[in-house]
Amino acid sequence: MQETRLLLIRHAETSTPNVFHGAESDIGLSPWGERQAALLGDRLANVRADALYCSGMRRAIATAGPVGAACGLTPEVVVDLHERRIGALSGQTREAGWDVYGESKRRWIAGDLEFSHPGGESFAAIARRVLPILEEFRRRHEGRTTIVVAHGIVIRVALLSLLPDYVPADFDRIAIDFASINDLAWDGSKWNALALNEVVAPSPARPVA
Repeated sequence: MQETRLLLIRHAETSTPNVFHGAESDIGLSPWGERQAALLGDRLANVRADALYCSGMRRAIATAGPVGAACGLTPEVVVDLHERRIGALSGQTREAGWDVYGESKRRWIAGDLEFSHPGGESFAAIARRVLPILEEFRRRHEGRTTIVVAHGIVIRVALLSLLPDYVPADFDRIAIDFASINDLAWDGSKWNALALNEVVAPSPARPVA
């Protein structure tokens, strides 16, 4: 039987990359982000994926389009793959909102996975929303390769939850850059990382969320 693989890809650079964009902010890509999406398609054209899924947010759909064209796949939108809900933090500059974001990160690293600022989604809530979707993809596409285009924290929570060598306290060990590929393989009992945060074309600002 062929290997079961899961490629978790963060969307390309947004039109305002130095601003926090949660599920409340349905923003598109920058010109460089559009170029990144095209380069992702070039990189993945020979992967021979069986399925391509993305969140319903504009930045994910715009990234998945060139990938699908290169791979001969039509992206299927899965609404619950959306970005983390961050309430009033969405739309703030990274400088202005960093203390609020950083407090959630500190609490998660300390083990308080249910914590979030008012209006924000916790680590545990993201895991409850996303992990069942990824498990369904694994069962549905056993022995094949699935591509998922989603969002920074969503992917980070997934990796910290699925990979045996990582726990939530390792939050800062994993970078999730724009247009990055995280390549996982299923060994019959667990996911293992073949590559993490493979960046096809770095963004000048390189913000991680």
